[in-house]
Amino acid sequence: MWEDEIVEDLHRIREEHAKAFNYDVRAICKDWQRRQAQSGRQFVTLTPETQAKKTVQQAEQK
Repeated sequence: MWEDEIVEDLHRIREEHAKAFNYDVRAICKDWQRRQAQSGRQFVTLTPETQAKKTVQQAEQK
């Protein structure tokens, strides 16, 4: 079976991160939110209505 080194690496990193937080989903998410806040990057959260409009527009362009 074909193996993708990048995907395998992502799986390994995700497993190590989860293990560091004893597989506690809340703690994992809290850590990602902390990292996101510290990154200094601007993040956009679309409302379901905005996302639906964007999906329709993309479908119409095809």
